[in-house]
Amino acid sequence: MNTRAGRKPRTLPSVALSLLTTGLLAACAPMPAAKSDVDVIIAGGLAFDGSDAPGRKVDVAIRGERIVAVGPDLAARFHADRIIDARGKLVAPGFIDAHTHPDTYIQSGDPDKRRADPWLHQGVSTIVIGIDGSGTPDIAAQARTLETGGIGTNVAAYVGFGPVRGRVIGQDDRAPTNEELDRMRALVAKGMCEGALGISTGLFYAPQSFASTDEVVELAREAAVRGGLYDTHQRDESSYSIGLLGSIDETLEIGRRASIPVHIGHIKALGLDVHDQAGAVIERIRQARAGGQRVTADQYPWLASATGLGAALLPRWAQDGGRQAMLQRFDEPATRARIREAMAENLRRRGGADALLFIGADQPWTGHTLQQMATQWQIDPLDAAIRVLQAGGAGAQKIASFNMAQADVELFMQQPWVLTASDGGDGHPRQHATFPEKYAKFVVGKPVIPLQAFIHRSTGLTADTLGLAQRGYLREGHFADIVVLDPDRYAPRADYRNPSLLSEGVEYLFVNGTAVLDDGQARQVLPGRALLRIPPAGTCD
Repeated sequence: MNTRAGRKPRTLPSVALSLLTTGLLAACAPMPAAKSDVDVIIAGGLAFDGSDAPGRKVDVAIRGERIVAVGPDLAARFHADRIIDARGKLVAPGFIDAHTHPDTYIQSGDPDKRRADPWLHQGVSTIVIGIDGSGTPDIAAQARTLETGGIGTNVAAYVGFGPVRGRVIGQDDRAPTNEELDRMRALVAKGMCEGALGISTGLFYAPQSFASTDEVVELAREAAVRGGLYDTHQRDESSYSIGLLGSIDETLEIGRRASIPVHIGHIKALGLDVHDQAGAVIERIRQARAGGQRVTADQYPWLASATGLGAALLPRWAQDGGRQAMLQRFDEPATRARIREAMAENLRRRGGADALLFIGADQPWTGHTLQQMATQWQIDPLDAAIRVLQAGGAGAQKIASFNMAQADVELFMQQPWVLTASDGGDGHPRQHATFPEKYAKFVVGKPVIPLQAFIHRSTGLTADTLGLAQRGYLREGHFADIVVLDPDRYAPRADYRNPSLLSEGVEYLFVNGTAVLDDGQARQVLPGRALLRIPPAGTCD
């Protein structure tokens, strides 16, 4: 302290000096750190992080679209606008449905429909489209349409072999010329460069079934060089053509020759002729994986598939040239007789007329089996099937086909490379209830797989398989796709007679940080995104 010469400095009373000293010391002491602001903390739940690890009692904090923290007692570290009490609940990444048919939802003009409630109420935050070879090669235009209109879930897509072949060759049963094959290659490359996950095929269905293995390999190579996946509804899940095991061999061959990871859609042993062959399928895939080939599959937990009546019963040669050509063949007595003979064999392998349930909406036969309609019309079941085929389009002919054995379903489900997927389309309960059906029946009811495996194969493993970056895990920096469900209430309500009942037990679902389900109720928000995969540098120049 400076003082003037000749004057004593003024002194403070001892009490005042003591108070000043205390204040200065306090000012110099470290201040407690201010709490960071977050939007939401999900607190106290049993959290499964998407890996194949047991659940932990940790909190999850969300800011904007991202997870910013996962750990204990986050309320002590963050100031949250909202805290969700998740005690007694399960917290997990939003489920990823690797195989869906959601067109009536995501392409609807109704925003409430585009929210895709059947998936939200199962806890699904991301769906994959373009499967069974159905996906458009116009991936960028599709993404713009989805995001402009708004969608409730995230959507990722394949480029499909069906539209690619259809644009170039049409519905005909023939091989492409060299020029046509080049045009198909270019369409696949276009879809990949615009963000497709890979190429999808539906080799069971005409006209894709007309393609040779060599043709498929050539197109799969275009996806392979751009980092994509080969997803397939394989050529035969039964005994229609090359047989289930022959079809598995073809699928693996395509993967090897094209140097592309293989993903088998809705893996199954379909029909009486191939029941109990799940073990042989698994062994072939095990050997391929042991040899370094990347092979995965997805599966739904139902004993009935869904398809078109024509796909189930008609020989493929009868579909050459499309619907009009098929109808003309029915009008030719000798050809009709040949068709009926082939249909009889296909009906046998699917378990008979009692095993085919019509599920297309608003038809006289909706909710009835083929046998019931044949009885009502007083005609043979094959003639009843032909009557339906002549009457209407694909939707009118949609069936649930009860063709799988429980033991095969369970054996496939136990494989660590088999994901959960709904194959969900209108009229089948799998659209509304696949994930809770698997949980209620095969995790809680009959413990075929443990809870952590169910979650891993619905989240992290699916994201890794499909190449969905920063999805599928509860990790800092990842997108906040999160489900909170009640383990005692999570269950399906839909069944084959009432396929459109929403599942129950999901209390909260966040998509990109926005709650689309809040306390079990859907909100009028559409936070989903089109998830576009970035191809490797230099592959789309």
